Amino acid sequence: MKSAAKYFLAVLLLGCFFIYACENDPKEFEKFTGKKTAVEEAKQVQSFLSQDGKVKAKLTAPFMLRHITDSTFVEFPNTLHVDFFNDTLAVESQLDALYGKYREWEKKVYLRDSVRVINKINGDTLYSPDLWWDQQTQKIYTDKPVRIYTRDKIIFGQYGLTAAQDFSEYVINSAAGTLLMKKDSFP
Repeated sequence: MKSAAKYFLAVLLLGCFFIYACENDPKEFEKFTGKKTAVEEAKQVQSFLSQDGKVKAKLTAPFMLRHITDSTFVEFPNTLHVDFFNDTLAVESQLDALYGKYREWEKKVYLRDSVRVINKINGDTLYSPDLWWDQQTQKIYTDKPVRIYTRDKIIFGQYGLTAAQDFSEYVINSAAGTLLMKKDSFP
């Protein structure tokens, strides 16, 4: 019986030693168990978007970061430019911004800082502090103030707009603006 008691006492002391010795700093523990993010970098980026075998857009940017996480996204922190093409590969609209982020899982692009969209066909130009582009619906939208310059008018949208990606049609939320009219056009 005495050897069993000695064995039990030895196991108990050894167990206490391991419990005491296994104390971990929570910060050190987080290093090993926390979420890891891999980041890929690219310089002088040129990327083409195609749908149904047709080239729809060409993106150029000086720098790109791709964050690989459970919700992967691509970031363009130093400007980007996009040319949108029609079926004959003619540029029908262009987009410029100082910052962009592409959420791969949603197929949506968020643009901010000096966003400009130009319709090359009719010359209309949109300016906004930020803008979303939904790849699946091929729509651009924002709830921030917008300015649209056309050949004969300037339109302000206090609460943003929704538009086709080629800017061929748009709906402005709370519009105001100036229309240029000829003298003899009033009754």
